[in-house]
Parts: sequence; C-alpha cells; structure tokens
Amino acid sequence: MKPLFKALGVAAAVLAAKVAGAEEAVADTAAVSEAASVATQALHTVFEVQFALDTFYFLICGALVMWMAAGFAMLEAGLVRAKNTTEILTKNVALFAIASIMYMVCGYAIMYGGDIFLSGIMGSGVEEGFTYEAESTYAPASDFFFQVVFVATAMSIVSGAVAERMKLWAFLAFAVVMTGFIYPMEGSWTWGGESVFGLYNLEDLGFSDFAGSGIVHMAGAAAALAGVMLLGARKGKYGPNGEVRAIPGANLPLATLGTFILWMGWFGFNGGSVLATASAASANDVAVVFLNTNTAAAGGAIGALVLSRIIFGKADLTMLLNGALAGLVTITAGPDTPTPLLATLFGIAGGLLVVLSILALDKLKIDDPVGAISVHGTCGLLGLLLVPLTNDDATFFGQIAGALTIFVWVFVTSLIVWGVLKAVMGIRVSEEEEYQGVDLAECGQEAYPEFTTK
Repeated sequence: MKPLFKALGVAAAVLAAKVAGAEEAVADTAAVSEAASVATQALHTVFEVQFALDTFYFLICGALVMWMAAGFAMLEAGLVRAKNTTEILTKNVALFAIASIMYMVCGYAIMYGGDIFLSGIMGSGVEEGFTYEAESTYAPASDFFFQVVFVATAMSIVSGAVAERMKLWAFLAFAVVMTGFIYPMEGSWTWGGESVFGLYNLEDLGFSDFAGSGIVHMAGAAAALAGVMLLGARKGKYGPNGEVRAIPGANLPLATLGTFILWMGWFGFNGGSVLATASAASANDVAVVFLNTNTAAAGGAIGALVLSRIIFGKADLTMLLNGALAGLVTITAGPDTPTPLLATLFGIAGGLLVVLSILALDKLKIDDPVGAISVHGTCGLLGLLLVPLTNDDATFFGQIAGALTIFVWVFVTSLIVWGVLKAVMGIRVSEEEEYQGVDLAECGQEAYPEFTTK
C-alpha cells in the first residue's frame, strides 16, 4: 500500500498547488504531466481495491446465505418424524441444485432483463455476461451468485410446509417452475424495477423491501400455502371434532442446530444486501444491519418464548426456535433504518405473531409441520408493514400494494402449477406409504435404521 499512499500524496500536492494559484511553482511541464499520470494511476488503484473488497464481501455473504440451506435442512429434519428424514434431506439438497441451474438458464435474465444466460446455451452468452466492465463496482458473477442463493432460500421454505406427505418428484418438478419462472417474475417487479405487466411500478408507489421479507420469504410462504391447500393435512393431525393433535419432531437438537445456522447465515442475507463495504459509509451500514439483524432475532425468540409460556404453561422449544426465525424475517424488510431498540421491538412483535399464526392455521386445519408459512408468510408481511415507521422513502400504500402483488402472483401461479402436477402425476403419497414413511417409499432408505418406529 506504500506506493498507493505515495501516489496519493503526490496527487494531493499537485491539486493543492493549483487551488492555491501556485501553478507557476511547477515550472517543468513534464513534471506536471507525470504528476497527473501518477494521480490517475492512484485513483485507478483505489478503484481496484474497492472493487476487490466489494466483490469479496459479496461472495462471502453469498456463501453465508448458501449455508442457510444447511440450516433449513437441519431444522426440517429435526421437526419431522424419523421415518421422513431422508426424504426431507433429499429435497433440500436437490432443490438447491435445481435453483442454481434454473436461475442460470433463465431466472436471472427474467428478473433483471437480457438474455445472456439463454444465449449462453449456445456457447457465448455466459462468458460475455460475466465480462469485467470498467463501470462495475463488483464482479457481475458475484452478483449472480448472491442472487441465486436467495432463490434457493425461497424454495427451501416450501419443502418444510409440505413435508411428510408430498411426492418427491412432484416437489422437484414444482421447484423447476418456482425457481426458473415464478420467483424471477415477481423479482423483476420489485428488485428488478420493472412495471407489473405494464400497469404500475411498485417503486413509484413507495414499495421498499431491503433484503426480502416479502420478495423472498412471503413469496416462499405463498407457494407453500398453495401446495398445502391442495395437499391436505397429514393423517391423524386433526381429530373428527376438529381437535389439533401434536405430531412431535424426531430430533430437537438437530432443529436447534438448524436454527443457529440460519441465524448465522442471515447476517449474509441482510448484510450482503447493503451491496458494498469498501467505503467508510457502507462499512458502517453493514455494521448497523448486522446489529439490527441479531437483536431482532433475539427479540423474536424472547417474545415467542414468553407467549408460549403464557398459553401452554411451559416453555415450548419449537416456538422459541420459530420465534427467533420470525424476528429475522420481520427485520429483513428494513434492517438498515431502525435503531437497535426498535429492531428488538420489531423482532418481539414477530415472535408474538408467529405463535398466534401457528395456532390460527391449525384452527383452520392448514397443516404445516415446521411452521414455515407462519414464520415466513405472516411475519414477512409484518416486516413489510413496519418499514414505513423508520424509512421515509417507503409508504404504507406502497408496502400493501407490493405485498398483494407478490402474494397474489406467487399464490395463484403456484396453485395452477400444483394443480397441474396433481392431475398429471399426483402430489401426495398413498396412505400406506405415508404410514410407512416417505423415506422408504420415495428414497428406499432410512435415516435412523436402528431406531425408526412406525
């Protein structure tokens, strides 16, 4: 860095001399030219350092979000019964692979315009699309990587909600459409800045979703809700008189580990959405987002724990875990503008809401084994509605319009896709296969062969 500082010193001296009217002090024209060249090179070096730092930060945050796939897998594997563990793990690994491919083939182009990935099939587009451009502030390939892990997150939400009774291949077929078309379309209207079918522009209405409470989380929940409604509840979940029967998960330590992995990965999810860290201002923004993300998760956990104690008379670990995730989802729409105290209160609100939402969905006989629809859908909406309280650029009308646009689009299109899959190949395993466990029915192997009970 010493040559850089030396060059900057020379450049500063030349500029200061000019400002002071001391151009005559530099008599040698060749020396002036050399100083200008040094200054230009110094600025170019500064830009390259910033480019490298922002690109590296993007990639690290993308890797953290990718690690959330492990969190979803562990959380869901812990909250389903032992006889369904292998299948839920298979779904989580496969959906990430499908999301990575479909978003490359067409999803990214749909969301942000252009056809570089479609033309890349012919052998030239991808290379051209990822070429370094002088005006870029980070590598284009790092942007794609950061975006694709968000797509996988949205699809991961679906897997838990439809667990224990959905056919594996029907789920994977839906994943192709969700990650390649449904999510990219609504993403083009929000982060992509396109008008909704040419009718209205959400940004002009005052819609703001910093890291995706609605765009990612509520979208995943809407797709999950459509699938659950067509799929129906698990056998034995609801009694003949409408009573709700608890179906405990097989491995709560695993679910707890999954929650901590998600909590950690969320720092990349929200922190990476700052999109920069190479300047003092952007680095400070990153720190604020990290702090608010963490304190909202803590607030959500405490809120859910206290409310579950009041309702059930005992501490409920599953509600505590979902409360932490609810706080994270709630703050995701705007982690950059609240104070830490407000972020904590927002998280508490999310933690309280998720408990009530889980109980309400059970009353409606909407069976969600892991609480994904409540965590990501109900609290995703809450997060959107809280943004205007601390962000003057957002409006309540814009937030409501954005939420309705996302939900209606994803829910209706998902309902159509699920309906087609149900008619063509069926989406639910047989009653016998469900009783036996989808591990054997769909994967032919058990996760805990020595301990599995029917």
